[in-house]
Amino acid sequence: VDGWPTDFGKLAEFGARGILALLADSTNADDPGWTPSEAVIDPAFDQVFRQAPGRILIGSFASLISRMQQTANASTRHDRVMAFVGRSMVENAKIARNLGYLEVPQDLIVSLDQALEMPPSKVVLMCTGTQGEPSSILGRLSTGTNRRFGIQPGDTVVLSSHPIPGNEEMIHRTINRLFHQGAEVIYDAIAQVHVSGHASQEEMKMLLQLTKPEYLIPIHGELRHLKQHAALAREIGIPSDHIAVVENGTVIEFLDGDMKIGERVPGGYVFVDGSSVGDVGPRVLREREALARDGFVVVHLSLDCQTGTLQGEPEIVSKGFVFVRDAEELFEHARTLIREITSHKGGIDLKKRVQKELADYFYNEIKRRPMVFVFISETR
Repeated sequence: VDGWPTDFGKLAEFGARGILALLADSTNADDPGWTPSEAVIDPAFDQVFRQAPGRILIGSFASLISRMQQTANASTRHDRVMAFVGRSMVENAKIARNLGYLEVPQDLIVSLDQALEMPPSKVVLMCTGTQGEPSSILGRLSTGTNRRFGIQPGDTVVLSSHPIPGNEEMIHRTINRLFHQGAEVIYDAIAQVHVSGHASQEEMKMLLQLTKPEYLIPIHGELRHLKQHAALAREIGIPSDHIAVVENGTVIEFLDGDMKIGERVPGGYVFVDGSSVGDVGPRVLREREALARDGFVVVHLSLDCQTGTLQGEPEIVSKGFVFVRDAEELFEHARTLIREITSHKGGIDLKKRVQKELADYFYNEIKRRPMVFVFISETR
């Protein structure tokens, strides 16, 4: 599509010179056969453009310039104008045009404001959000929270992408929400509107045969993909001890041509929380999950400093737990329980006892476990 075919001769040249280790993409290691050419998308786009009664919204990766070109070509063939939507999409398209990688007629591209004023049947909007990201254009359109414009009757949304492993749930949720908003949604499971950018099994084996590496290190994929890539390598004769299936952070050393797998270095996600970096531990995250899931209840008790008896009524405040009007009877029973607990002197710490009894009571009554905070003040 873009006129830049893979240079197989150069790969074979590298293989002839000798390659110690090949680090190769494993994403489609469980897909048999060959990955089709992106040219197969053009007929699918033509069918969508012919049948769409209103606006066409194409969702694609902002870095996939060839898909921008195909969308521009289809827009030209079907007498539509095209607008880029989303900061990364706009910036990448601008850079690609300036460098000559994206060739479109000057009168084809319009601004979003101009596109929104034109007849819907003459408009194509190219948007970010193919992976269901909540803050992307398609993500906000699916929830009705996009400020500039929303889904309208007659809109056709084309998800020109394939789910990245792990994103399936977000993408399916976005598709369902777009349908709820009234759009017609077309995606790769029902039409060939996307071709993977990753090699399938036959291409992966061909790469190994061309480059003839001494060692293979499968990368870029889940563990199942790395394992399948290793199995393909063994099929074409690479010994198992010359294949390193490792996880992120693993150190691989080559000494005198021999591979050695070393210790792991610290790696993984680093959480940024406000102005702090990396200091949010598992316990804090568990507490936040609990707060988000069931809310919290704050109890304040005023006790006589000499007798330890309860003074006045226990004060109970909750957030994110139950609706206020539904809480009156529940909290009245909770106050009765607190009075019973405070009337029994001795035993375990009063604060811990109230926390435990209230937590058990709430769970038994409504099957929720809010975080319970108890504060005790003493009065004379």
